[in-house]
Amino acid sequence: MHAFLCICALIPTIETRTRLILVIHHFEDRKTTNTGRLATECLQNSEVCVRGLTGQPTPTFACDPQSQPLYLFPHEGAIPIEQFAGSSRPVTLVVPDGNWRQAAKVRNRVSGMLDVPCVSLPSDVPTAYRLRHESQKDGLATLEAIARAFGILEGPHVREGLERVLRIMVERTLWSRGVLRAEDVMGGIPEAAVRGTPG
Repeated sequence: MHAFLCICALIPTIETRTRLILVIHHFEDRKTTNTGRLATECLQNSEVCVRGLTGQPTPTFACDPQSQPLYLFPHEGAIPIEQFAGSSRPVTLVVPDGNWRQAAKVRNRVSGMLDVPCVSLPSDVPTAYRLRHESQKDGLATLEAIARAFGILEGPHVREGLERVLRIMVERTLWSRGVLRAEDVMGGIPEAAVRGTPG
């Protein structure tokens, strides 16, 4: 984002029992419109694993044996994530970040993932992410998928916090592209950005 529109000061600090592991393709990691990294900035109990780097094999997946690992992707036979709400074991949620093709390969490309149960999200409102064209019906930005999953596992306040910061990011970006009016941006536009001067 333009420095004038920086959202760093607006990123919430969200504590959760559920752990997030974001497995991000190295191509996706360089994109300014990426949302998965933003989710990990919000969620304190999270980590990032970058895959696909030349000469750097992706580490084998392993999680705390006291935790219930789940892989968020709608593969055939995926279990509805609602079945794990209120689980006695804390969940370690692995989420792929990349385009649909990249995300679909993670389970086969990351050692240790094939035995992790796949979970899917219930039907919900359409994506609010407007910075990229979504190729899949009912597709979501990575942060939206994480927000919905954590909303089920942790409570609606987590989903609301994540979706709010995403909305601000998206709307400030659309304003900078001349697509959205300042008065339509959640929280408004910083005065420095309107003046075009550092602030």
